[in-house]
Amino acid sequence: MKKSPVRIQRSFACLFLSFCIPLFTAAQPAGEQSYADVSVMPDGVAGERIQAVIDAVNANSADAVIALLEQHCAAEFREMAPAEMHVNAFRSVFQSTGGVRFHSIRTYVPARPETVVILRDELFGSWSAFSFFLEGEDQKINGLNFSPARTPTNVEPEEVTEASLVPELGQLLRRLCERDAFSGAILVAKGDEVRFTYVCGEASKRFHVPNRLDTKFNLGSMNKMFTATAILQLAEQGKIALDDPISKYVDDSWLPESITGKVTVHHLLTHTSGLGSYFNDTYWNGSRELYRSVEDFKPLVQGETLQFEPGERFGYSNTGMLLLGVVIQSATGQDYFDYIRENIYLPAGMENTDCYEMDYPVENLAIGYVPAPDSPWKWENNLYKHVIKGGPAGGGFSTVEDLFRFARALQSGKLVSKASLEKMWTPHTARYGYGFSVESGPAGKVVGHSGGFPGLNGNLDIFLDKGYTVAVLSNYDNGASPLARRVYELIGSLPVNQTGNTQD
Repeated sequence: MKKSPVRIQRSFACLFLSFCIPLFTAAQPAGEQSYADVSVMPDGVAGERIQAVIDAVNANSADAVIALLEQHCAAEFREMAPAEMHVNAFRSVFQSTGGVRFHSIRTYVPARPETVVILRDELFGSWSAFSFFLEGEDQKINGLNFSPARTPTNVEPEEVTEASLVPELGQLLRRLCERDAFSGAILVAKGDEVRFTYVCGEASKRFHVPNRLDTKFNLGSMNKMFTATAILQLAEQGKIALDDPISKYVDDSWLPESITGKVTVHHLLTHTSGLGSYFNDTYWNGSRELYRSVEDFKPLVQGETLQFEPGERFGYSNTGMLLLGVVIQSATGQDYFDYIRENIYLPAGMENTDCYEMDYPVENLAIGYVPAPDSPWKWENNLYKHVIKGGPAGGGFSTVEDLFRFARALQSGKLVSKASLEKMWTPHTARYGYGFSVESGPAGKVVGHSGGFPGLNGNLDIFLDKGYTVAVLSNYDNGASPLARRVYELIGSLPVNQTGNTQD
């Protein structure tokens, strides 16, 4: 089989770093593709490789992953990243699934070049997939990607009702918390009514402080929603235009006009600018103390070049969202953080949301934790990994209650007009609008955003057709996305006549 190494490498890098936006139909690519599942393990080498990957996930050990790499993977794949990153990737899969079982091989029309294996996970009962290529005379794995998957075609749909949804969520959360597979908070609402909340875990393992419903969790990239909303506010006021080149707002102390003259506000909002991420070697090798204001990030951006021509394709860009913060400051003459506080958080009633500085004793704020199975304490905190203060691209803090208030404020017109919402929630690329992911599937149209970084994970889903809002925040590595996906599946299984949108 012929591989696509760039795509697979990016997918695996996302798994390593948890920077990606979870897309609930990742194993069913964009476009009109039908699929079918057959629950028979392939014979020969293919079946051997598939079972080896499953065994490496379920072993949850470095030795098992190293053995997989040496015995079943091509040198090109092994050398794509340090062994430690491969190990961490497999451990991340185990952490978010509790182990996996083979279910089926999935085929597509039109056909896809890679082999897609559908799995059932032990913790959530959700469906996931891994895809791979076999190459060379010895048919070694070269390229490997884990992703969520749609329900197999040979499985009966789940029977979920509004009456059974909350008890099922309660049972799920109790199981997760008893196994310490989740630390954080979840809120599920329909319309204005909160139907379910649950909290468990510790905000501080050092002092054994429990999480609460109003505990502030790090948002990761979820701040991008606030930045995009602010841009649309300013567009409504005529202070910016979405097709403006950013050279009108971003001077050459950031980037040369040869770049900013090509890139528009629209490109930044849709991650089609061609810019990359300021989480570069300078950031990783420097002091977090250096980066507090938007301007402080300038040395991380200077010298960045375009990875592709603006508008050519989607390329997730933290730098692009950071520069939208520069646009906001230039268009308003106001500090980014002050503008967001006054024009997003305050009108939405978000009293426990801000970009708090991590060297201050902010009350009721969760510390992030990363599994460290080889340490005596089995965990390490992320204080020396993440930003000291969040900003336009991410890193702020919020609560599940405040995220619910944000969702309701958007839908009620408190923050932007319906016309602006339509722009924000229209997919300008396959699954991304203006600062919001946009998904259409069994659950109808769902908008929101996720956030991830070592030691933190969050997700907001606004079910526009079914009337639900789901906010999940966790201070564990990859702690929120698998749970959010399972809730997505359950709401997607609700009968249509039980899920009418309560909006006017």
